[in-house]
Amino acid sequence: MNQNKTVLILGANSDVAIQCILQYVAKGFSVIAASRNTNSLESFVQQNNLNSKVSVLSFDAADFDSHQQFYDEFPVKPHIVVYAAGFLVDNEKALNDFEGTHQMMTVNYMGAVSILNIIAMDESNKNLERIIGLSSLSGVRGRKSNFVYGSTKAAFTTYLAGLRQELAQRNIKVNVLVSGYINTKINAGLDLNKSLLMEPDYVAKHIVNAGNSFTIVPNFKWKLIYFILKILPESLVAKLP
Repeated sequence: MNQNKTVLILGANSDVAIQCILQYVAKGFSVIAASRNTNSLESFVQQNNLNSKVSVLSFDAADFDSHQQFYDEFPVKPHIVVYAAGFLVDNEKALNDFEGTHQMMTVNYMGAVSILNIIAMDESNKNLERIIGLSSLSGVRGRKSNFVYGSTKAAFTTYLAGLRQELAQRNIKVNVLVSGYINTKINAGLDLNKSLLMEPDYVAKHIVNAGNSFTIVPNFKWKLIYFILKILPESLVAKLP
């Protein structure tokens, strides 16, 4: 039973994270939902009558100096941690405006490493069972349409792979969710193949039910694309959009 277990979701305002909250609660977990936009989260919790199971905290991935205090003040240390914070600007803007690039680096990678290092290295937390990071298929290979964003996700995936090895001796599992297109706020307005769009609740189900495999790729179409990207010669990758 999961009634005495706690899940910490960082970046809990994303569409996928919101679905994770609902699904973890349905499985009997208590949830700490952390985000910069606490007002939106608190409204969501109240509207869904989740006050007894979900607590809302303020968390800013970019405010590295606040991360240790943020973690130290938890009344209960988490059993599961999900890093769902993300930021995206299109590649052309990222190439011409470093501010957007820096924000992607900060939220998608540096902020993740900052807080997850603190959590992972707390050996006094005997509760910790699993850490799950949300990455992207964009980080599998560098492609000219999105390589700046993709590079932040590639770095995060590599970090999680090493963290998995680091924590294996403590029997703590680490997973990375490598997703394709999701029907979310972050992708709103983008010209995406509708037949490949996944719904947030479908993706969340794969997070909440994570197993022993390091890489989680939801949807058989995206699994196929993932494996093709992994083995495709560089000369062919260069011809992709």
